[in-house]
Amino acid sequence: MRRERDPLVLGHVIGDVVDSFTRSTNLIVTYSEREVSSVVEIKPSQVVNQPRVDIGGDDLRVFSHFSKCVISLFHSFLLVMVDPDAPSPNDPNLREYLHWLVTDIPSTTGASFGQEVVCYESPTPSMGIHRIVFVLFRQLGRQTVYAPGWRQNFNTRDFAELYNLGSPVAAVYFNCQRESGSVRTRR
Repeated sequence: MRRERDPLVLGHVIGDVVDSFTRSTNLIVTYSEREVSSVVEIKPSQVVNQPRVDIGGDDLRVFSHFSKCVISLFHSFLLVMVDPDAPSPNDPNLREYLHWLVTDIPSTTGASFGQEVVCYESPTPSMGIHRIVFVLFRQLGRQTVYAPGWRQNFNTRDFAELYNLGSPVAAVYFNCQRESGSVRTRR
């Protein structure tokens, strides 16, 4: 995909949350059978429960007895979910608000196989259209990342640098606004 047509560039996720990167892993985020893509708007009532998050590759979950041993030989991933528009896109003075942090996710599985270090908090924007961003990193090792002491003013770039996570391997976002708001797209 050409950079100028990349939804992460057009939505200013690259720039506001992460630097430019090359996607190397599939990341599929689904809320109640609705897959998140960077052109979709999802209402707060549809994101009350944490999403299903699948990380691409061959599914190693089919190995029952040996799965923990086999999976531990592969990469672990870390998932960050942030709102760079908190509390409002016009004045994002809480940027980035951390909604969820899951570490030690074995490759080819999903967030439910990882360690939730910051519990899921559903987005509830009160004004404007918010981008809710999921960023996936490859971890250097298991149990090497710890929860930050706060949710507001989290910084994905600084967090990645602190834990030597390098560049993201995948990212996706959706737009979310207060239920009573009019349906518009973010420009």
